[in-house]
Amino acid sequence: MTDYPLSPELSAFVAKTLDFNYPDSTINGLRNGYSEMCRAFTPARPANISVNEQLIGQVPVRQYRPTSATPADGWPCVVYLHGGGWVVGDLDSHDFITAELASLLNAVVIAVDYRLAPEHPFPAAFDDCLAVWRGLQASAATWQLDPQRMAVAGDSAGGNLAAAVCLALRDAGQAQPRLQALIYPGLGGDDRLPSRTECADAPLLSTSDVHCYHALYLPGPDKPSAYAMPLQATDLRGLAPAFIAVAQFDPLRDDGVQYSERLQAAGVGVDFHPGHGLVHGCLRARGIAPEVDRLYEKLLAALRRSLDL
Repeated sequence: MTDYPLSPELSAFVAKTLDFNYPDSTINGLRNGYSEMCRAFTPARPANISVNEQLIGQVPVRQYRPTSATPADGWPCVVYLHGGGWVVGDLDSHDFITAELASLLNAVVIAVDYRLAPEHPFPAAFDDCLAVWRGLQASAATWQLDPQRMAVAGDSAGGNLAAAVCLALRDAGQAQPRLQALIYPGLGGDDRLPSRTECADAPLLSTSDVHCYHALYLPGPDKPSAYAMPLQATDLRGLAPAFIAVAQFDPLRDDGVQYSERLQAAGVGVDFHPGHGLVHGCLRARGIAPEVDRLYEKLLAALRRSLDL
């Protein structure tokens, strides 16, 4: 086992997270264990937001809306796509960040309950996320949103989906989000990337875990499309400015590094956070580890700048 020099605070967070290893190794067992772990790290919601659930097309979403008066031009909005390897996670698993973003940004946050693999492999999750984005743009007035001030954000598999949504909108000639915020995203990087071996047995996500999730999301032998794995895209011009945060001790680290470099080479503005001392899945350690609080500060600042908050 490689020695990863984590801070005492982050080490304690990792240990608590690993306490929720579920004995049932089926997909349902994996989901139940993940949900139980998530509940342990989900604080009470802030008092200054209201929450409701509805459908956009066929896709369930949860809306977090400030209780203050609606701005004249409508609310700025963040569409949030949860992580979980396209296999686990739901509206509850990421309530810890979606509720807080709505409260701290004073903006509407729409969390997307996209379909999960392996029951629904690619392109189901991607189709759902794209449909929600387009649905919100088309009915912004009904939702009391400002369609000119919308961002897309996601962590891990959600970061993958956020990047893919931007690619699809660009290819269709549709307006880009104000920002794509990708937090330790899995973007289909090559297995020869240094982080795949340097962080092969990293805490909370190993390289073999990455392979397992990919196999469940992309069951076929064909080379994945750019909408499945955005690093497959040959042209990254014309995409939304990006905030990309990676974790130092994460086999997916170099996916984010490479995407950041390629976006910049294509003329896209990138705000890159190297995530020193971080591990994959550390967003739940807000308020526990100072290095995670710094990641949140950078994320919130990027969203405020892009949405004119």
